[in-house]
Amino acid sequence: MTTAATLTLADGTVVPRLGQGTWYLGDDPGTRDIEIAALRAGIEAGLTLVDTAEMYGGGRSESLVGEAIAPVRDEVYLVDKVLPSNASARGTIEACERSLRALGTDRIDLYLLHWPGPHPVAETVEAFEHLRGRGLIGAWGVSNLDALDLADLPAPPLVNQVLYNPSRRGVEFDLLPAHRRRDPAITTMAYSPIEQGRLLGDPVLAEVAEGHGVDVAQVLLAWAIRDGDVVAIPKASSPEHARANARAGTLRLTPADLRRIDAAFPPPTGPAPLEML
Repeated sequence: MTTAATLTLADGTVVPRLGQGTWYLGDDPGTRDIEIAALRAGIEAGLTLVDTAEMYGGGRSESLVGEAIAPVRDEVYLVDKVLPSNASARGTIEACERSLRALGTDRIDLYLLHWPGPHPVAETVEAFEHLRGRGLIGAWGVSNLDALDLADLPAPPLVNQVLYNPSRRGVEFDLLPAHRRRDPAITTMAYSPIEQGRLLGDPVLAEVAEGHGVDVAQVLLAWAIRDGDVVAIPKASSPEHARANARAGTLRLTPADLRRIDAAFPPPTGPAPLEML
């Protein structure tokens, strides 16, 4: 097993700083077996945080995740998300119950609002607390909320999942500092940390990777978790890919590496709208 770097969430739960995303997994029946094998290989390598959503494939991702984690359910920190269109007080509860059936499990460890929508967030949080009281979820959080959205919440979320990679650094100006200022702090969860593959051909990142004898994806994952308080959730398409992602947890970028990345992808100098994929 790869020794994965960890962090402690505000509720005391220890999670790996590298987890596994599942967007688009389960869409092709022909790749189901290898996708399940990839998730299991990642778990064996220490990537025990697995993220899914009811939106992904209309439940197909949840079904695949449920099958993959069933033999090791107690080792996995399972994250799922409710669609904003379903996030009324009653709709959130019904969505969670559907997701539990799709996953084949009795609990979701962390349940997120996928992005702001038509229903008052106070209703969604009320439903989250109801679900927590019933033991159907362990904790709740949000996704794709900016600093102003967070201020409207009736209580602080455990996690805010946002788009974050070197080409999407706007959150560094105000949102990440807002997460860190909260007491207790809100953990940032970074989705699309390799920009869905679009950064893999960047020449600067390739030179940094060559200097460490790793690939560009591993550099991007090490960059995302470099400060110790961010969880990144890359997707893997094969067991080998999952194990390579896990090895990024032990990669330490040097100050010179970080300066080169900053020069190629400058950090923000002012506020910017929150980006989403």
